[in-house]
Amino acid sequence: MAVMNGGEVLVRALLKEGVKWVFGVPGGQLCTFTDAIARVGVPNGLDFIMTHHEAVAAHMADGVSRTSDMVGVCAGTVGPGGANLVTGAYVAYNDSIPMVIITPQIHSNRSYPFKGSGQQLDQIHLFQPITKWNALVNRWDRIPEMVQWAFREATTGRPGPVHLDINVDVLFANGEIDEAAFLPPQRYRATILPWGDPQAVEKAVEMLLAAERPLIHAGGGVMRSKAWDEVRELAEYLQIPVTTSVSGRGTLPEDHPLLFLPKGMGAIMAESTSDVVLNVGCTMSEYDFWGKPNMWGDPTQQKFIYVDLDPENIGLNRQFDLGIVGDARNVLRQIIDVVKKETSPVAEREFIAAYRDMEEQALAAYEEMAKSDAKPIHPMRLISESVEYLARDGIMIMDGGNTCLWVNIAGRVYQPRSYLWAEGTGQLGVGLGFAMGAKMANPERPVYILHGDGSFILNCQDIETAVRLKLPIIDIVNNDSAWGMIKGAQHAAFGQRYCGVDFGEIRIDKLAESMGARGIRVESPEEIRPALEEAAASDRITVIDAVVDSEANLDVPVLFEMIINLWLQGCDAPYCELEE
Repeated sequence: MAVMNGGEVLVRALLKEGVKWVFGVPGGQLCTFTDAIARVGVPNGLDFIMTHHEAVAAHMADGVSRTSDMVGVCAGTVGPGGANLVTGAYVAYNDSIPMVIITPQIHSNRSYPFKGSGQQLDQIHLFQPITKWNALVNRWDRIPEMVQWAFREATTGRPGPVHLDINVDVLFANGEIDEAAFLPPQRYRATILPWGDPQAVEKAVEMLLAAERPLIHAGGGVMRSKAWDEVRELAEYLQIPVTTSVSGRGTLPEDHPLLFLPKGMGAIMAESTSDVVLNVGCTMSEYDFWGKPNMWGDPTQQKFIYVDLDPENIGLNRQFDLGIVGDARNVLRQIIDVVKKETSPVAEREFIAAYRDMEEQALAAYEEMAKSDAKPIHPMRLISESVEYLARDGIMIMDGGNTCLWVNIAGRVYQPRSYLWAEGTGQLGVGLGFAMGAKMANPERPVYILHGDGSFILNCQDIETAVRLKLPIIDIVNNDSAWGMIKGAQHAAFGQRYCGVDFGEIRIDKLAESMGARGIRVESPEEIRPALEEAAASDRITVIDAVVDSEANLDVPVLFEMIINLWLQGCDAPYCELEE
């Protein structure tokens, strides 16, 4: 038996989970916790990483979880600190990212119900709608149990963020505790993931082998289960084209002959004309057009096989013909084994060439933009050249409005867990936090951000954090001195009448330099490549402040609407309203 306070108990419980970092902003109520990290955590591989804003701390934890097998952990003090963590919890919840959020609470005798204490905040109900699970820890001796419960909830089934609210007197209390209370993960949560029902797997194989135009659609569940090798093996063996959801990007390299770019014309053609779709780990939400015609086939004609770890996801937005509950990697392995027993490798399918032609024709329309020598720089030129230089080995973080639209055209992802975006929320300002977390979890890989200037400014204070941590991130900012996407929407709707969308000139390179980063101003296309080379050689974060053509940014939202509407004419899908 050892005597320790609640803060140390919490640290020892996190160490059992293999946690390396707690990201956050310190506060008085967290003092026993941060002191225990210094005394006990650091010697055993757990450190506290201070940020300037709690939202960035949460995004760092999120970045760790998205790019590794670790579960990110973040903390903020009671009241304002907890409230600032909400943004990060909201992003992680919508994208099903496992994360543990820790907040202290005021004393047990003054909370739930509250009696007027300073900084009081009902953090249980604040986080409840944006976490998978949360709980109040009001007993010192329950800390190990509640930490284990939190990690079990965060990582099993459909993953997501969880929240522990711990009364400050619990964190400061002392007592004896048995080391046996700190269980290893395999003693309290399932580490062997479920396999699919064998009869359902046989039926899935039967449907795939009978299909004339089969398709594999891979979602975020493929990333979480690390099923990318199985997707590739099955696709290549049966010569099945592959499309992905936004969160499934990187399942196959995006120059693979069977892969069609998300929301590109080749993918739209494949998804709308296939007769059997093997949908793996995707809920078919808005960015997959809810699985509705005409972006997808008529459910009476197009058969759907759903594979998902969470039975609640199966059939959520699209009716199906066969549902298989199980881990994506396990179920795909079962399907592959049966396929190889029943058939030989399939020759290249002729219809795939039509998909490829459609994709190449659509992309050809952007080639002139990508090669433009105009000044100010065309955003397509900046994005294309940056991605070409960095994407093969790098982890790409998207953060912005129009920037994300340009990346959807010009961006390429070549490895799993290499594409980070706040897909479910469209939250701005996530880029730097995502990038720092991803770099800490993957120090050997290049990490780069494609920002809008508005997104960059939201959390630019934590450039200092990246400098302090010696993280050589490449931060590329599309600087058009505006909220470009909203300005484009106003331009389309109201002509030259704008409201609340223009900035004054901001020297983002100088701002970065003031915090110890390398800042590079880029004003013409020929300066892009040298800036990227200088950034890649740097031993610290480099911010490339690229002045882009604001007029080009006005057209990109309308351009995307036109592409979608060309396909949706006459249908009743949600995006048809864009035609009006």
